[in-house]
Amino acid sequence: MAVSSYPFATYFLRVLLVAAAASLAACHPLRTTARSADGDWQSSHQLVLVTIDNWNADHGVLRAYARVGDAGWHAVGPAQPVTIGKAGAAWGLGLHTLQTEGPHKREGDNRSPAGAFRIGAAFGYAARADTALPYRAMTAADYCVDVSGSPQYNRIVDANVVGAAAVQGSTEPMRRDLHVDGDQRYRLGFVIEHNVQAVPHGGSCIFAHLWKSSTDPTAGCTAMPPAAMRTLLAWLRPEQKPVFVLLPQAEYQRLRTAWHLPALHDAEIAR
Repeated sequence: MAVSSYPFATYFLRVLLVAAAASLAACHPLRTTARSADGDWQSSHQLVLVTIDNWNADHGVLRAYARVGDAGWHAVGPAQPVTIGKAGAAWGLGLHTLQTEGPHKREGDNRSPAGAFRIGAAFGYAARADTALPYRAMTAADYCVDVSGSPQYNRIVDANVVGAAAVQGSTEPMRRDLHVDGDQRYRLGFVIEHNVQAVPHGGSCIFAHLWKSSTDPTAGCTAMPPAAMRTLLAWLRPEQKPVFVLLPQAEYQRLRTAWHLPALHDAEIAR
């Protein structure tokens, strides 16, 4: 995760601003403070980009880009269809500065976080995966805690370690195949580091994972075909400081220059 270089006072002020603007009171075993200045991710050399038509769209297009030196972003592979939150998207808490226009992510709103985020660990049902990212093989005891106010909020924890009471009320078992009628959506995925500071009600357990189908939206994650996920995981490298960006088209055009994002070109979406 990104480690903040900002003093506590700056972090505390940012939390207050987020609470005021969004009327506020994501997922990983560790917590750190997200860096909060646009451009903090400019040292990144891998970009996973999702664009959607508007704030309420439940599907979009995923593109991957690599950057070598000062040559700018270059597309890697074909564009892919993805599904996102059934209610669309809303500004999340990540690497970007506070945005005042548009909806803001809240726990349980069925919106995917918009903005720029670090890509965290990979996870899955198998003992190992073809990826250079840190990988965690999930067990029946692993949960992502989506209960705001819990000391474990927005963390993936092992109930055998933290105790059954710590995951009570969580709706996110990481072995959905064992807990949710054989569900395969978490068979392979990676963490999108939204709300790593665990702001109460700010939203939790945000992943990129496998889709159920091309017409099934998510509760706030980004879902894709298995082949697209396998390709991404094999390509991503932690030393390249990969980032995940999700934006509606209008916000993408507004922020593209300031965020040093690639120009989008019409391309066939892989089916």
